Amino acid sequence: MLDAATIAEIRRLHFAEHWRIGTIAAQLGVHPDAVRRVVGGEPGMRPPLLPRPRLIDPYLPWLRETLERYPRLCATVVHRMLRERGFRGGVSQLRRVVRELRPAPPRRVFARLSSLPGEAAQVDWADFGGVLVGRARRRLSAFLLTFVHSRALYVEFFFDQALAQFLRGHVAAFEHFGGVPRAVASDNLRSVVLERHGDQIRFHPRYLELAGSYGFEARPCHIRASYEKGRVERSVRFLRDSFFAATAFSTLDTLNQSVRRWMADTADQRRWMDDGARTVSEVFAEDEAPRLLPLPRHPFDTSHRSRVRSEKLLWVRFDRNDYSIPPTAVGKDLTLLATDRDVRLLDGAVEIARHRRSYDQGQRLTDPAHTRALLALRRGALSSASDSPLKLAVPRVQPFLDAAFDRYRSLAVLTTALTRMLQLYGPVALDAALAEVLERKAPSLEAVEYLLEKHRRSAHRRPPLPVDLTDKPELAAYHVQPHPLDDYDQLAQMPPSDHDDDRSR
Repeated sequence: MLDAATIAEIRRLHFAEHWRIGTIAAQLGVHPDAVRRVVGGEPGMRPPLLPRPRLIDPYLPWLRETLERYPRLCATVVHRMLRERGFRGGVSQLRRVVRELRPAPPRRVFARLSSLPGEAAQVDWADFGGVLVGRARRRLSAFLLTFVHSRALYVEFFFDQALAQFLRGHVAAFEHFGGVPRAVASDNLRSVVLERHGDQIRFHPRYLELAGSYGFEARPCHIRASYEKGRVERSVRFLRDSFFAATAFSTLDTLNQSVRRWMADTADQRRWMDDGARTVSEVFAEDEAPRLLPLPRHPFDTSHRSRVRSEKLLWVRFDRNDYSIPPTAVGKDLTLLATDRDVRLLDGAVEIARHRRSYDQGQRLTDPAHTRALLALRRGALSSASDSPLKLAVPRVQPFLDAAFDRYRSLAVLTTALTRMLQLYGPVALDAALAEVLERKAPSLEAVEYLLEKHRRSAHRRPPLPVDLTDKPELAAYHVQPHPLDDYDQLAQMPPSDHDDDRSR
């Protein structure tokens, strides 16, 4: 704002001394526009500049009408439409004009959300990116449940956002608070809503089972109306800023232990927004907890259920890993029940296998009882193998096969390798090597071959060469029962018979 003295000086310099506006502005340190306003309308004033005509001016009426009908139409589409109508300008200049002419959307006005104590809660997922579990990359997500009245918050982290985890989060939250709200608001995610047409909703049957078991009303928000669950949306931001940004963890269990301490020490000790003299935990305990619905007598079963079947192998696949089953269950339709802790397999209503759940990938979790049962079946099915040349020549082959089967899981691999060693080193050396590896409890083909080579070198024998029978394949099927060399020593010590005397004559 110019003072009276400056204004008088500007007018004197302009009208009496005939200084130009730029000279006055430079000498007095004021803006040229301010000088023009002081001397405006008087003789010597530069005439105002008229706006230059623009290429878009002839199309402005059409552009206003189009944007009023389609206010969300983007500038690139408008530019293409104008080009077809003769416009030759660029899209960058058009963007500024569209921004000025586009009708502003009506401003939404919100009222503060309120609810009776114990009446409503809101649930949501929060995505925290990917984490490595062994060789698997898992999606780390947090399940949140927030009470509308007290802002009491429950959080639990999972490795996915599947239906089973969503149900498990509800059950854990209800048990944490010791009761159930009368309504639960959520997004229209697939775990809740299978199909929606306006206000007509087809719920997921498993979510309806959960709601019926605990007695709450499922209330999905309207489409693109996340503000209807603003409490839990605000809780997600609070979790990110107050907890996750400053937390390091090594396993999912340690992360959930940390978030439980954070809930007790930080989230529950916040000041209640409607009354700064009370904390969230005090409001929940005094106002909300007495009005919650009671928990059912039996918790809801949140296990993942699926049908599995193995045609040949001793394992069935679930969530990137393999879990063993009894050999008698191969070829049957089984029921798989998975929690966040274990994987169970049922044949009808009978549990036939239980394993610790792995979140890695490519893991093969095997119950030793299943491999022992398979080995017993293989022995019965391959009864002729007990009379095979390998087992007749080397008595310790069978104990070695029993001990090494868990490592190799294939009798064909073991017998083929042992047969080759028998041909190269002989039965005595092979039997001695098998005895030594069994004594040392290291039943592996590598250990057997190492001992065979070690004994060969200590005896200064030449490396064995395989016998080539490609030109006489019929000899490969012949089997000669080996005998201990002591038998031949005994024959040499026997007295000559009469027939030997006749032959000598």
